[in-house]
Amino acid sequence: MSLSAAEEESAEEEIHIPADIEWKMLDKSKFFFLGAALFSGVSAALYPMVMLKTRQQVSQSRVSCVRTGVWIMRYEGLRGLYRGFGTSLTGTIPARALYMTALEVTKSNVGTTVTRLGLPEPSVAAVANAAAGLSAAMAAQVVWTPVDVISQRLMTQGSGGGCKYASGVDAFGKILRTDGIRGLYRGFGISILTYAPSNAVWWASYSMAQRVVWNGVGCMLCRNGEERIENGGLRPDAKAVMAVQGVSAAMAGGVSALITMPLDTIKTRLQVMDGEENGRKGPSFGQTVRSLVREGGWTACYRGLGPRCASMSVSATTMITTYEFLKRLSAKNQGALT
Repeated sequence: MSLSAAEEESAEEEIHIPADIEWKMLDKSKFFFLGAALFSGVSAALYPMVMLKTRQQVSQSRVSCVRTGVWIMRYEGLRGLYRGFGTSLTGTIPARALYMTALEVTKSNVGTTVTRLGLPEPSVAAVANAAAGLSAAMAAQVVWTPVDVISQRLMTQGSGGGCKYASGVDAFGKILRTDGIRGLYRGFGISILTYAPSNAVWWASYSMAQRVVWNGVGCMLCRNGEERIENGGLRPDAKAVMAVQGVSAAMAGGVSALITMPLDTIKTRLQVMDGEENGRKGPSFGQTVRSLVREGGWTACYRGLGPRCASMSVSATTMITTYEFLKRLSAKNQGALT
């Protein structure tokens, strides 16, 4: 998401930001093909942080991120940091396709509807982004929840306990045989409660954070590459725009990670429990919360906060810069973007 314009309070000149690229302006085939390739690379780069976060969340004792990483490297090697990655990557492509489609379609439709109400442009952008993030997260969870359940089971194998799986396909079969479809969607409700509001907050925060950054340091960021235009304003270069997008995304990601951390920890615990395959029913939401509190008080709900904050901030920065780059590559009329 880019702003159409933002004013810098410390100067009289207006910073002209490239217009946003709407859904109808995209070449859909190029958008999905390039998106699958780009986001697969992003997922590969960030996966070790997800692994560390997951191992910390299911640990029954307080172990630092560094010690967890050292333990994995010593006993499982580099492959241990990518346990379950194949399964996760397989689910990334359809999940991202659903996410991006729901995001852009909702943002476009809601933005058009809210504009008719006469709200100012900043409010329109915030509302449209929040609604788009909410719908995108709900759509993607239809695919992501089963993928999460399987990949997290594979991630936590090396930490002891539970059923052993030879591969993602083996895990899928065993979970389906013992728990049925319900086993693959364990934690679906709390996933929606975690990711839907988180995405709504993130996209709305991202929209507002961009305005804050542009108003505060936008002109300073683009001084070296500014270009005078007819009405006396400033046009930042591509590097300045990308820098502001990255900083705004990191700010929104850190806030979102902090707010939703307890729910994410509970969700992870629910999804990795073996349940009926060990002859007993899986723990409920309440039992999981009580177990966490017994282990380390309410702070136990924040185990893995460091890796998650780092992962979400880096992921958000990488994702949004990649996403904006993808949209520009996929635009039907490249000349209109300059």
